[in-house]
Amino acid sequence: MGAHSKEAAIPAWGLAVAGATGAVMANTLVYPLDIVKTRLQVQVKRKPDEVATTTGDRHYEGTGHAIKSIIQDEGIAGLYSGMLGSLIGVASTNFAYFYWYSVVRTVYMSRASAPKPPNTAIELSLGAVAGALAQLFTIPIAVVTTRQQTQPKGDKRGLFETAKEVIDSEDGWTGLWRGMKASLVLVVNPAITYGAYQRLKDALYPGKASLRPHEAFILGALSKALATIVTQPLIVAKVGLQSRPPPARMGKPFKTFSEVMRYIIDNEGLLGLFKGIGPQILKGLLVQGILMMTKERMELLFILLFRYVRKIRAEKLQKLADKAKQVAPVLLK
Repeated sequence: MGAHSKEAAIPAWGLAVAGATGAVMANTLVYPLDIVKTRLQVQVKRKPDEVATTTGDRHYEGTGHAIKSIIQDEGIAGLYSGMLGSLIGVASTNFAYFYWYSVVRTVYMSRASAPKPPNTAIELSLGAVAGALAQLFTIPIAVVTTRQQTQPKGDKRGLFETAKEVIDSEDGWTGLWRGMKASLVLVVNPAITYGAYQRLKDALYPGKASLRPHEAFILGALSKALATIVTQPLIVAKVGLQSRPPPARMGKPFKTFSEVMRYIIDNEGLLGLFKGIGPQILKGLLVQGILMMTKERMELLFILLFRYVRKIRAEKLQKLADKAKQVAPVLLK
Protein backbone atom coordinates (compact mmCIF):
# COMPACT_ATOMS: atom_id res chain seq x y z
CA MET A 1 0.00 0.00 0.00
CA GLY A 2 1.61 3.27 -1.16
CA ALA A 3 1.10 6.81 0.02
CA HIS A 4 -1.96 7.36 -2.16
CA SER A 5 -3.71 4.16 -1.06
CA LYS A 6 -2.92 5.02 2.55
CA GLU A 7 -4.63 8.39 2.09
CA ALA A 8 -7.61 6.56 0.61
CA ALA A 9 -7.74 4.25 3.65
CA ILE A 10 -7.55 7.10 6.20
CA PRO A 11 -9.63 10.30 6.00
CA ALA A 12 -7.86 13.66 6.03
CA TRP A 13 -8.70 14.28 9.68
CA GLY A 14 -7.14 10.92 10.62
CA LEU A 15 -3.87 11.83 8.90
CA ALA A 16 -4.03 15.24 10.61
CA VAL A 17 -4.52 13.68 14.06
CA ALA A 18 -1.62 11.29 13.41
CA GLY A 19 0.68 14.16 12.40
CA ALA A 20 -0.38 16.42 15.28
CA THR A 21 0.06 13.60 17.83
CA GLY A 22 3.57 12.88 16.58
CA ALA A 23 4.46 16.58 16.63
CA VAL A 24 3.22 17.14 20.20
CA MET A 25 5.06 14.07 21.48
CA ALA A 26 8.30 15.04 19.72
CA ASN A 27 8.22 18.71 20.78
CA THR A 28 7.43 17.81 24.38
CA LEU A 29 10.56 15.66 24.55
CA VAL A 30 12.91 18.26 23.06
CA TYR A 31 11.29 21.52 24.21
CA PRO A 32 14.39 22.82 26.08
CA LEU A 33 16.22 22.87 22.75
CA ASP A 34 13.42 25.04 21.35
CA ILE A 35 13.98 27.59 24.15
CA VAL A 36 17.74 27.58 23.56
CA LYS A 37 17.59 28.00 19.78
CA THR A 38 15.05 30.84 20.11
CA ARG A 39 17.18 32.77 22.61
CA LEU A 40 20.34 32.25 20.59
CA GLN A 41 18.55 33.53 17.50
CA VAL A 42 17.22 36.75 19.09
CA GLN A 43 20.36 37.79 20.95
CA VAL A 44 22.57 40.43 19.38
CA LYS A 45 26.31 39.83 19.37
CA ARG A 46 27.86 41.96 22.11
CA LYS A 47 31.09 43.87 21.77
CA PRO A 48 34.07 42.57 23.83
CA ASP A 49 33.89 45.44 26.36
CA GLU A 50 30.09 45.38 26.63
CA VAL A 51 28.44 43.73 29.65
CA ALA A 52 24.92 42.65 30.42
CA THR A 53 22.78 45.21 32.21
CA THR A 54 20.02 42.83 33.28
CA THR A 55 19.47 39.11 33.70
CA GLY A 56 17.30 39.22 30.59
CA ASP A 57 20.29 40.61 28.70
CA ARG A 58 22.34 37.49 29.39
CA HIS A 59 24.57 36.56 26.46
CA TYR A 60 24.80 32.87 25.57
CA GLU A 61 28.00 31.46 24.09
CA GLY A 62 26.43 28.29 22.74
CA THR A 63 23.89 25.54 23.39
CA GLY A 64 25.54 24.13 26.53
CA HIS A 65 26.18 27.57 28.02
CA ALA A 66 22.61 28.62 27.27
CA ILE A 67 21.14 25.60 29.06
CA LYS A 68 23.42 26.11 32.07
CA SER A 69 22.66 29.86 32.21
CA ILE A 70 18.89 29.43 31.95
CA ILE A 71 18.92 26.91 34.81
CA GLN A 72 21.06 29.27 36.93
CA ASP A 73 18.84 32.29 36.24
CA GLU A 74 15.39 30.71 36.13
CA GLY A 75 15.68 27.16 37.39
CA ILE A 76 14.68 24.02 35.50
CA ALA A 77 11.27 25.63 34.84
CA GLY A 78 13.03 28.20 32.65
CA LEU A 79 13.75 25.50 30.09
CA TYR A 80 10.00 24.98 29.72
CA SER A 81 8.90 28.63 29.59
CA GLY A 82 5.95 29.09 27.20
CA MET A 83 5.59 25.34 26.71
CA LEU A 84 1.77 25.29 26.85
CA GLY A 85 1.44 27.86 24.10
CA SER A 86 4.13 26.14 22.07
CA LEU A 87 2.41 22.75 22.22
CA ILE A 88 -0.95 24.31 21.32
CA GLY A 89 0.78 25.94 18.37
CA VAL A 90 2.56 22.72 17.40
CA ALA A 91 -0.65 20.70 17.58
CA SER A 92 -2.73 23.21 15.63
CA THR A 93 -0.05 23.90 13.01
CA ASN A 94 0.67 20.24 12.33
CA PHE A 95 -3.01 19.28 12.37
CA ALA A 96 -3.72 22.03 9.84
CA TYR A 97 -0.65 21.17 7.76
CA PHE A 98 -1.27 17.43 7.52
CA TYR A 99 -5.00 17.97 6.95
CA TRP A 100 -4.48 20.37 4.05
CA TYR A 101 -1.54 18.35 2.70
CA SER A 102 -3.75 15.27 2.57
CA VAL A 103 -6.57 17.23 0.94
CA VAL A 104 -4.48 18.94 -1.76
CA ARG A 105 -2.50 15.75 -2.50
CA THR A 106 -5.69 13.71 -2.82
CA VAL A 107 -7.23 16.31 -5.13
CA TYR A 108 -4.09 16.32 -7.27
CA MET A 109 -3.94 12.52 -7.46
CA SER A 110 -7.63 12.28 -8.38
CA ARG A 111 -7.16 14.76 -11.24
CA ALA A 112 -3.75 13.57 -12.43
CA SER A 113 -3.69 12.08 -15.92
CA ALA A 114 -1.74 9.05 -14.69
CA PRO A 115 -2.06 7.40 -11.24
CA LYS A 116 1.61 7.79 -10.27
CA PRO A 117 3.28 9.64 -7.37
CA PRO A 118 3.87 13.36 -8.05
CA ASN A 119 7.41 14.40 -8.97
CA THR A 120 9.63 16.42 -6.65
CA ALA A 121 8.54 19.84 -7.98
CA ILE A 122 4.84 19.02 -7.59
CA GLU A 123 5.42 17.45 -4.17
CA LEU A 124 7.11 20.67 -3.01
CA SER A 125 4.28 22.76 -4.46
CA LEU A 126 1.63 20.69 -2.69
CA GLY A 127 3.55 21.02 0.57
CA ALA A 128 3.87 24.79 0.10
CA VAL A 129 0.12 25.21 -0.48
CA ALA A 130 -0.67 23.14 2.61
CA GLY A 131 1.89 25.06 4.67
CA ALA A 132 0.50 28.45 3.60
CA LEU A 133 -3.04 27.43 4.54
CA ALA A 134 -1.83 26.16 7.92
CA GLN A 135 0.14 29.35 8.68
CA LEU A 136 -2.84 31.64 8.06
CA PHE A 137 -4.71 30.06 10.95
CA THR A 138 -1.92 29.34 13.43
CA ILE A 139 0.66 32.17 13.31
CA PRO A 140 -0.81 34.13 16.31
CA ILE A 141 0.09 31.23 18.59
CA ALA A 142 3.66 31.23 17.22
CA VAL A 143 3.99 34.97 17.88
CA VAL A 144 2.81 34.64 21.49
CA THR A 145 5.00 31.59 22.15
CA THR A 146 8.12 33.33 20.80
CA ARG A 147 7.44 36.28 23.12
CA GLN A 148 7.02 33.94 26.10
CA GLN A 149 10.25 32.12 25.34
CA THR A 150 12.24 35.36 25.31
CA GLN A 151 10.70 37.05 28.36
CA PRO A 152 13.16 37.87 31.18
CA LYS A 153 12.75 36.06 34.49
CA GLY A 154 11.06 39.01 36.22
CA ASP A 155 8.61 39.59 33.38
CA LYS A 156 7.09 36.15 32.83
CA ARG A 157 3.48 36.25 31.65
CA GLY A 158 0.79 33.74 30.75
CA LEU A 159 -0.48 32.92 27.28
CA PHE A 160 -3.35 35.42 27.24
CA GLU A 161 -1.40 38.16 29.05
CA THR A 162 1.37 37.90 26.48
CA ALA A 163 -1.15 38.06 23.64
CA LYS A 164 -2.66 41.20 25.21
CA GLU A 165 0.81 42.73 25.49
CA VAL A 166 1.39 42.18 21.77
CA ILE A 167 -1.98 43.71 20.89
CA ASP A 168 -1.57 46.73 23.21
CA SER A 169 2.07 47.56 22.48
CA GLU A 170 2.22 47.19 18.72
CA ASP A 171 -0.23 47.26 15.83
CA GLY A 172 -3.38 46.08 17.58
CA TRP A 173 -4.76 42.70 16.55
CA THR A 174 -2.58 42.66 13.45
CA GLY A 175 0.44 42.38 15.78
CA LEU A 176 -0.56 38.75 16.33
CA TRP A 177 0.16 38.13 12.66
CA ARG A 178 3.61 39.74 12.84
CA GLY A 179 6.02 37.87 10.61
CA MET A 180 3.23 36.59 8.37
CA LYS A 181 5.18 37.27 5.17
CA ALA A 182 8.25 35.54 6.55
CA SER A 183 6.07 32.62 7.64
CA LEU A 184 4.57 32.30 4.19
CA VAL A 185 8.05 32.31 2.68
CA LEU A 186 9.06 29.68 5.23
CA VAL A 187 6.40 27.26 4.00
CA VAL A 188 9.24 26.06 1.80
CA ASN A 189 10.70 24.51 4.99
CA PRO A 190 7.97 21.89 5.54
CA ALA A 191 7.60 21.65 1.78
CA ILE A 192 11.29 20.74 1.44
CA THR A 193 11.06 18.49 4.52
CA TYR A 194 8.08 16.41 3.42
CA GLY A 195 9.03 16.55 -0.25
CA ALA A 196 12.49 15.21 0.61
CA TYR A 197 10.94 12.66 2.97
CA GLN A 198 8.65 11.35 0.24
CA ARG A 199 11.46 11.23 -2.33
CA LEU A 200 13.86 9.49 0.06
CA LYS A 201 11.14 7.04 1.04
CA ASP A 202 10.38 6.19 -2.60
CA ALA A 203 14.09 5.85 -3.36
CA LEU A 204 15.20 3.86 -0.31
CA TYR A 205 12.03 1.88 0.42
CA PRO A 206 10.12 1.67 -2.90
CA GLY A 207 6.61 0.29 -2.58
CA LYS A 208 6.95 -0.31 1.16
CA ALA A 209 3.55 0.09 2.84
CA SER A 210 4.66 0.85 6.39
CA LEU A 211 8.11 1.88 7.56
CA ARG A 212 9.78 0.51 10.66
CA PRO A 213 10.22 3.06 13.47
CA HIS A 214 13.97 3.48 12.90
CA GLU A 215 13.48 3.86 9.13
CA ALA A 216 10.89 6.62 9.58
CA PHE A 217 13.13 8.30 12.18
CA ILE A 218 16.17 8.35 9.85
CA LEU A 219 14.19 9.65 6.87
CA GLY A 220 12.50 12.33 8.97
CA ALA A 221 15.77 13.49 10.50
CA LEU A 222 17.63 13.69 7.18
CA SER A 223 14.84 15.56 5.41
CA LYS A 224 14.51 18.10 8.24
CA ALA A 225 18.26 18.74 8.41
CA LEU A 226 18.30 19.56 4.70
CA ALA A 227 15.34 21.93 5.02
CA THR A 228 16.83 23.69 8.08
CA ILE A 229 20.19 24.42 6.46
CA VAL A 230 18.49 25.90 3.39
CA THR A 231 16.05 28.12 5.32
CA GLN A 232 18.01 29.06 8.50
CA PRO A 233 18.43 32.80 7.61
CA LEU A 234 14.67 33.12 7.17
CA ILE A 235 14.04 31.25 10.43
CA VAL A 236 16.32 33.66 12.30
CA ALA A 237 14.61 36.65 10.67
CA LYS A 238 11.16 35.33 11.56
CA VAL A 239 12.12 34.87 15.23
CA GLY A 240 13.51 38.41 15.25
CA LEU A 241 10.23 39.75 13.90
CA GLN A 242 8.11 37.96 16.48
CA SER A 243 10.26 38.63 19.57
CA ARG A 244 10.78 41.87 21.44
CA PRO A 245 13.08 44.27 19.54
CA PRO A 246 16.71 44.45 20.76
CA PRO A 247 17.56 47.27 23.23
CA ALA A 248 19.46 49.24 20.56
CA ARG A 249 16.19 49.83 18.69
CA MET A 250 14.62 51.56 21.71
CA GLY A 251 11.46 49.46 21.57
CA LYS A 252 10.91 49.98 17.84
CA PRO A 253 9.76 46.64 16.36
CA PHE A 254 11.00 45.34 13.03
CA LYS A 255 8.53 45.65 10.16
CA THR A 256 9.87 43.16 7.61
CA PHE A 257 12.13 40.13 7.70
CA SER A 258 14.51 41.87 5.25
CA GLU A 259 14.88 44.65 7.86
CA VAL A 260 15.78 42.06 10.49
CA MET A 261 18.31 40.46 8.17
CA ARG A 262 19.95 43.83 7.40
CA TYR A 263 20.16 44.63 11.13
CA ILE A 264 21.79 41.26 11.86
CA ILE A 265 24.28 41.59 9.00
CA ASP A 266 25.20 45.15 10.03
CA ASN A 267 25.80 44.14 13.66
CA GLU A 268 27.04 40.56 13.36
CA GLY A 269 27.98 39.86 9.77
CA LEU A 270 26.57 37.21 7.42
CA LEU A 271 27.24 34.40 9.88
CA GLY A 272 24.78 36.05 12.24
CA LEU A 273 22.00 34.78 9.95
CA PHE A 274 22.98 31.25 10.95
CA LYS A 275 23.15 31.76 14.72
CA GLY A 276 21.44 29.05 16.69
CA ILE A 277 21.74 26.61 13.80
CA GLY A 278 23.28 23.94 16.09
CA PRO A 279 20.27 23.50 18.41
CA GLN A 280 17.95 24.28 15.46
CA ILE A 281 19.27 21.30 13.50
CA LEU A 282 19.49 19.06 16.58
CA LYS A 283 15.94 19.95 17.55
CA GLY A 284 14.80 19.46 13.95
CA LEU A 285 16.51 16.07 13.70
CA LEU A 286 14.93 14.79 16.90
CA VAL A 287 11.50 16.36 16.36
CA GLN A 288 11.13 15.30 12.75
CA GLY A 289 12.49 11.84 13.42
CA ILE A 290 10.16 11.23 16.38
CA LEU A 291 7.26 12.95 14.57
CA MET A 292 7.47 10.77 11.45
CA MET A 293 8.11 7.64 13.49
CA THR A 294 5.03 8.32 15.64
CA LYS A 295 2.95 9.43 12.65
CA GLU A 296 3.66 6.18 10.79
CA ARG A 297 2.60 4.15 13.85
CA MET A 298 -0.53 6.27 14.35
CA GLU A 299 -1.50 5.90 10.70
CA LEU A 300 -1.11 2.13 10.97
CA LEU A 301 -3.37 2.14 14.05
CA PHE A 302 -5.95 4.21 12.17
CA ILE A 303 -5.87 1.79 9.23
CA LEU A 304 -6.44 -1.16 11.56
CA LEU A 305 -9.18 0.75 13.42
CA PHE A 306 -11.04 1.70 10.24
CA ARG A 307 -10.74 -1.86 8.92
CA TYR A 308 -12.24 -3.15 12.15
CA VAL A 309 -15.07 -0.58 12.03
CA ARG A 310 -15.81 -1.47 8.39
CA LYS A 311 -15.80 -5.17 9.26
CA ILE A 312 -18.26 -4.63 12.14
CA ARG A 313 -20.46 -2.46 9.91
CA ALA A 314 -20.39 -5.08 7.13
CA GLU A 315 -21.36 -7.84 9.60
CA LYS A 316 -24.29 -5.77 10.87
CA LEU A 317 -25.47 -5.09 7.32
CA GLN A 318 -25.16 -8.78 6.51
CA LYS A 319 -27.27 -9.69 9.55
CA LEU A 320 -29.92 -7.19 8.51
CA ALA A 321 -29.88 -8.62 5.00
CA ASP A 322 -30.26 -12.17 6.36
CA LYS A 323 -33.19 -11.10 8.54
CA ALA A 324 -34.79 -9.39 5.57
CA LYS A 325 -34.53 -12.63 3.57
CA GLN A 326 -36.18 -14.54 6.40
CA VAL A 327 -39.01 -12.04 6.81
CA ALA A 328 -39.71 -11.52 3.11
CA PRO A 329 -41.35 -14.93 2.45
CA VAL A 330 -43.61 -14.47 5.49
CA LEU A 331 -44.75 -11.03 4.28
CA LEU A 332 -45.45 -12.35 0.78
CA LYS A 333 -47.80 -15.09 2.01
